[in-house]
Amino acid sequence: MVATSNCRANNNIIVNTLRRCMSFLLAAAANSSRHHRFSVSSFAPARAASTSNALGRASSFASRSNRDLGKAGRRPPGIASPPDDDDDDDIVVGGGIPASMSMSTSTSTAEGAAGEEGGDDRTTAPTTTTIARLVPATPSSLDLCGARLRSGLLVSFPTETVYGLGCHALDGDAVRGVFEAKERPLSDPLIVHVSRGVDALEMWAASSSSSSSSSSSAVANDLDGRRLREIETRALTALTSSFFPGPLTVVALAVPSVPPILTAETGYVACRSPSHPVARELISRARVPIAAPSANKFGHVSPTRASHVMDDLGMEDVWIVDPSLGTVGGKEGGEEDRDVDDGDDGEDVCRVGVESTVVKVEMDPPSPSSSGEGGVVGSITVLRHGAVSVRSIRMSIEDAGLSRYFRVSESVRFASEDSINVAPGQTIRHYSPDVPCFMVGPSRQCATRLSDEGAEDGGEGRRPSLDEGELSVLSRSVIIDYGRRLVRYRTHALAYRDLSPGGDPVAAAASVFETLRWSETINGATRVFVPELVVGNAELDGAEGDAWDEIGALALAVKDKLTRAASAVIVDKFQ
Repeated sequence: MVATSNCRANNNIIVNTLRRCMSFLLAAAANSSRHHRFSVSSFAPARAASTSNALGRASSFASRSNRDLGKAGRRPPGIASPPDDDDDDDIVVGGGIPASMSMSTSTSTAEGAAGEEGGDDRTTAPTTTTIARLVPATPSSLDLCGARLRSGLLVSFPTETVYGLGCHALDGDAVRGVFEAKERPLSDPLIVHVSRGVDALEMWAASSSSSSSSSSSAVANDLDGRRLREIETRALTALTSSFFPGPLTVVALAVPSVPPILTAETGYVACRSPSHPVARELISRARVPIAAPSANKFGHVSPTRASHVMDDLGMEDVWIVDPSLGTVGGKEGGEEDRDVDDGDDGEDVCRVGVESTVVKVEMDPPSPSSSGEGGVVGSITVLRHGAVSVRSIRMSIEDAGLSRYFRVSESVRFASEDSINVAPGQTIRHYSPDVPCFMVGPSRQCATRLSDEGAEDGGEGRRPSLDEGELSVLSRSVIIDYGRRLVRYRTHALAYRDLSPGGDPVAAAASVFETLRWSETINGATRVFVPELVVGNAELDGAEGDAWDEIGALALAVKDKLTRAASAVIVDKFQ
């Protein structure tokens, strides 16, 4: 079923890519700016959440350029090339607008020279229409958002990691609406957001009170099977007790009531409990579990601000919760309508800034030698790096007295977009800006972090060795640095920004997605260069205990995001 759905999606993408090319030509004729959004009319299904409306980003062109230019680069061993198809191409279609939605329309008109008869020659650029709606984070507004979720519609909301695009997790049609709005392949599952650990336990077969038990083994009804299930439940309880609420997602076998589309038909469901107060309040008022991937077009840079969500999903039927908006109309007031305190100004409201750590709990197939009395009977595997470290997870299992039962390890994949995954964030091309992005190998990086005085000449009196071709490329390129690794090229680049000159992974994680989106706004940019990161003691300098764990985990997370933004392509020459 997943393969069939993806084939249909690919066929739709081919047709809509042709439409978008027509829009692009119209834009050129109208002398529009590089970031202008276009609209191509098309018939759309009646269900508003099913309309696949995008903002006309040039990601397909960028993706193709990225692959072509990347031929001169390399990938680390074991990392596959991205697929030839463009599953996350933006599609621009109109129609399917519900009458109840507020909608803003803007039309730009270019005036030409008057003809001999004195008539005006005006060229009207394609109209940009916004369907998405920004709403405040007041209690009354969140009540409406909760009702909207229960009715099968979409709401985007902030979490401590990134903005999510939420729907009723147990409504298969609503879940499909998220896939369609994001143009996300059905092979990439979603994460279910809940308020409490006990709510997540009810989603997993091993720990659910309503599960008969198809959970951990094929013989769950015999003594050994029940013992394995008890051990799995203890592990799930230990993880949720230690890290919920917070930036950890736990993947385990799902109860039968979980829609297969939510799990990419793998049978495993991912759950987490966000710590952001707005997210928690929304879940409480929705009174249903909320499935929510990042609120962006598939493969694009994850959003950390409401404006980022509007940029990607402005043509979708979605309400976007923006804590900076305050009370509705400023007139409701009163004690019961105060803003939910998000502890921020509504801008960089996602404090962690990168997606959650993902860990999978899996029991080994039962065998005569594994009765659960002793010895390893399962595995706990980190599938995606985030703010929670492997060491912290291992300590949680040890504290629960379960270390003898589980192997704790990490297995971060770089999969093609048509691979079926049990957790999100596994594809090789992810978090990608609309401008082709590449990693600069260590041979072209600064050996040591340079002072400002040494930056101009490359440090220690040495000028960077660049040929004319490289200088030309850099003059049209954006450099996103980290720890001043590429600072020697700053004066040659079109634009330069360092995620953290001091190499602080916490600061880098909080700004990496915003900075990748910033690179798209630089006029004339044809490439983005980021450093290939080798995480070592330099990133952990001075950190101890729990701080060491968080910093080390976030350093790996930043490395992962930059690697996937560049589709894992490494270059030793600016070309």
